[in-house]
Amino acid sequence: MNKAAEQSLQGLRERIDAVDQQLLQLLAQRMALVAEVGEAKHVLGLPIYVPEREAAMLAQRRAEAEVLGVPPDLIEDVLRRAMRESYRSEKDTGFKCVNPSAGPVVVVGGNGQLGKLFVQMFRLSGYEVKVLGRQQWADADALLKGASVVVVSVPIATTSAIIADLKGRLDHGTILCDLTSIKREPLAAMLDAHSGPVVGLHPMFGPDVSSFAKQLIVVCDGRQPEAYGWLLDQFALWGAHLKPSTPQFHDEAMALVQAMRHFTSFVYGNHLMAENADVRELLAFSSPIYRLELAMVGRLFAQDGALYADIILSSQTALPMFRRYLQRFESALQLLEKGDREGFIQAFGAVADWFGPFAQQFLKESRDMLLVANDRRHLG
Repeated sequence: MNKAAEQSLQGLRERIDAVDQQLLQLLAQRMALVAEVGEAKHVLGLPIYVPEREAAMLAQRRAEAEVLGVPPDLIEDVLRRAMRESYRSEKDTGFKCVNPSAGPVVVVGGNGQLGKLFVQMFRLSGYEVKVLGRQQWADADALLKGASVVVVSVPIATTSAIIADLKGRLDHGTILCDLTSIKREPLAAMLDAHSGPVVGLHPMFGPDVSSFAKQLIVVCDGRQPEAYGWLLDQFALWGAHLKPSTPQFHDEAMALVQAMRHFTSFVYGNHLMAENADVRELLAFSSPIYRLELAMVGRLFAQDGALYADIILSSQTALPMFRRYLQRFESALQLLEKGDREGFIQAFGAVADWFGPFAQQFLKESRDMLLVANDRRHLG
């Protein structure tokens, strides 16, 4: 090997290491400033996520990067990753209490994973929080007395029965809400059990999120939105995005977004097992897109089977939709059995036309995700 070239390379690597150390110092400074921002937002009662501020800042940094000859996508990737940590650390400073005069918040099922998350968030906002679990049910009346909010966070299969058991136990002004992934049945049960404010909520995230920033909560009005408005304001302060919906539209959408995807992932995972596929070898042969798809299937089986059984079986529209899906799968299979290449291309084109501009949008979004997935691969 050329000795001079080897020394030159080593020198360049050392200079890169020095620049990386400077980057670390700058990131540490940024995180310290973020902590101060979090404290200021807490005092002012501002949400941790302000989309207009984020968009304007990223646009400015992209323009500055282009002037310096730095790829704009690079600086946006770095800043978005830094901001994710920022949102997480801002949560540690707590949040302003939107309604300081509110009575206790009671989380029914607050010992469960999602329930624990909401218990934590309410406590970070300065509310008195009580947990009503199976062990505390004998003291339910005492725990519920004077509650400003009662949040029902229990398995889908028991939600309506638990709500029914709350009948006659709540003060008229208490806000009753649930966190179930279906909305028609629980909302109807809450309206029957309680004459005061009622709202159906569906957090579209799991209990492992590090921050509510940019997380979606679907909101289905039940009764007296003016009375529970402050509760939604508190969610927004946590950084959540609130999406209003009717219970019927929500459940129909969830049949496609949740039940359909979970069920097809279950079937594919079951098929891989039945075929005795070697997952390690499949990963070795997978490009980033197939690795990501395999990861999304495998992710399902790292979680609670009872939860997904409840999600799928609780959907009133899921089973007929699965049967329609099976019919369409069989129709597509017939194209292959007949070797109908033109028929396949025609069907493909019809679906592409139906997706319209979303196809290109999803292509770009998936490309960005694939780049991240590929960056994290270690081929040693």
